[in-house]
Amino acid sequence: MFNLLRKPRDRKVFVIGLDCAPPEFIFDQWRNELPNLNRLMSQGVWGELRSAIPCITVPAWASMTSSKDPGTLGFYGFRNRADYSYEKMTIATGASVKEPRVWDILGEHGKQVAVVGVPQTYPPRPVNGNLVSCFLTPTIQKQYTHPASLGDEIRGWLNGADYMVDVPQFRTDDKDFLLKQIYDMTERRFTVVKHMLKEKPWDFFMFVEMGTDRIHHAFWKYHDPLHPKHEPGNKYLQSIREYYHYVDRGIGEMLALLPEDTVVIVVSDHGAKRMDGGLCINEWLRREALLALKEDPPVGTLTTFEKAQVDWPKTKVWSSGGYYARIFMNVQGREPQGVIPQADYERERDSLIERLAAIPGPDGKPMGNISYKPRDVYKRVNNFAPDLITYFGDLHWRAVGSFGHPDIYTFENDTGPDDANHAEKGIFIMHDPRQKNNGRQLPEHQLMDFAPTVLQLFNIPAPADMQGRSILESK
Repeated sequence: MFNLLRKPRDRKVFVIGLDCAPPEFIFDQWRNELPNLNRLMSQGVWGELRSAIPCITVPAWASMTSSKDPGTLGFYGFRNRADYSYEKMTIATGASVKEPRVWDILGEHGKQVAVVGVPQTYPPRPVNGNLVSCFLTPTIQKQYTHPASLGDEIRGWLNGADYMVDVPQFRTDDKDFLLKQIYDMTERRFTVVKHMLKEKPWDFFMFVEMGTDRIHHAFWKYHDPLHPKHEPGNKYLQSIREYYHYVDRGIGEMLALLPEDTVVIVVSDHGAKRMDGGLCINEWLRREALLALKEDPPVGTLTTFEKAQVDWPKTKVWSSGGYYARIFMNVQGREPQGVIPQADYERERDSLIERLAAIPGPDGKPMGNISYKPRDVYKRVNNFAPDLITYFGDLHWRAVGSFGHPDIYTFENDTGPDDANHAEKGIFIMHDPRQKNNGRQLPEHQLMDFAPTVLQLFNIPAPADMQGRSILESK
């Protein structure tokens, strides 16, 4: 256990969030090329951080900062069922987060907070300090900061340029344009962070950079020789690596602005890995006679699930696509035209898990698909959870929800170019100047351990309903 020798003066905690940053890059492949991250590791503690189920941006960052699992939070991805009808869906913006996040608790204890770009902070809520909202912000022409006047200050800091909450379109074949946009976004965010570090009062500061996620999805096939579409010696072979060098330099500039007693934490919400292809889950369900359409969609013309004519009285199961599959069952007394008797629900669901696990890959070998029942992995299940959350091919395959593919396997993403899927493990690095840890590697932790750790650094007890445990208590 760490021997925390408390001093009477207050701490400051600076949190660097790198969306999608994988342990393999920072801990292994490029550690010696990233001097600032390497120094934090060499003088602190570090280890893998297991993501939420599902391991995607929403809900992972909200789970990390609230220390509540997705079931307790009541959302299971960007898009969630609004009720048990077949059509109504909602987007999980910040308004969906009903649980207090770590900066809310710190603010209640009188701590000044600064929050920049942390997912699910749009629409912006009042905090005891300053907040710049996230990539879910539809336009900066709407209020995207707290206080509202901070938006005017940001424009001044950027010499009149627009702040970028995200790149306009990261699923594009125009890679030169996209690469410029990623660098522009990161430069502007880093500029804002550095100004806020210098000009705004803060005890706790947390920002999240989305560029690490966007560059993985857009450039993984160019980087990874194991990717099925990799071309040796291609123009973008070093693009991801060079971007990490750029990010590390920016981190060094921020670290130079911190009071010397500041605790620095670096986290990611999940990792990344190559995407080998997509499994057309609704097409598979149709071929298994679990989903019926009133008319067959034309092969070669993609039809989204929302536009397909589903024959609900003949349908048992359907799915939403994405980096994982959300599987929904058509249950009598729950869905409007449910067909599965409630008495048969668990038997049907267990059978479905077995059938999903047995799906072979294109080579005829089992893909290694894993399905989770929400009540088995969450403390509570609120709102309208999927009946199953399914990972295909150890997350080397995504779920494709559209119809019209010639096979159940596709090697073209139906929502635009995308080379990477998410991996279950992210990163945690902590450098506390008061501790002499000398590069100690920690055992794996879960991302809900983040918020109790921050609170302990401020000597604030974690609320009893937080599900994580302070990493400072690691042995």
